[in-house]
Amino acid sequence: MHVVPDLKVLYFGTPVVLISSRNPDGSANLAPMSSAWWLGRSAMLGLGDSAQTTANLRREGECVLNLPSSAMVDAVDRIALTTGRPTVPEHKAAQGYRYEPDKFALAGLTRQPSDLVSPPRVAQCPIQLECRVVASYPFGGTPSHATAFQVEVLRAHVEQDLVIPGTSYVDPLGWDPLIMKFCEFFGGGRNVHPSRLAEGWRMPHGRRAVAPTS
Repeated sequence: MHVVPDLKVLYFGTPVVLISSRNPDGSANLAPMSSAWWLGRSAMLGLGDSAQTTANLRREGECVLNLPSSAMVDAVDRIALTTGRPTVPEHKAAQGYRYEPDKFALAGLTRQPSDLVSPPRVAQCPIQLECRVVASYPFGGTPSHATAFQVEVLRAHVEQDLVIPGTSYVDPLGWDPLIMKFCEFFGGGRNVHPSRLAEGWRMPHGRRAVAPTS
């Protein structure tokens, strides 16, 4: 039986992204977020207006979307309640946020120079997407307290072991993204059924495709 609750959170499950951007002083900011989705060579990113990352994207117009695997959850969680803003917004302070000028160091992650944008990549992330901001839109009600950024992926860096040999496709059976559902971390997703959509799109099979069901 279905019920009609007044749901407070509509966060059904999306990949975690470590988004790196450049601060006004030229230093690197790093922020975990998971309001992200992709279509073609573009991505949409949802960010709160009080975030340092939001200010950086508006000013600089570029970023790197670093996708952590589920094995990186400890590093991601270490910077979960931090902000790159020296003056912590009141509502974030009430949630336990504190200012952290070097989130790379706090997370134990390594800066890696990007090819086409100023912000660094996260060396430990298996997938890194260098992006430029194409457009931004107020989002999240009236008055708006969030921004939806449309970004174009300029260059993708992928760990070689994740690429299906002889193709330009990520192996979905080798890639284990860190997922956030209702503010909790999840990983270890398994292939539960062959996909007719993948057949229609002529997607190459991963290394360990599931057997068809009878």
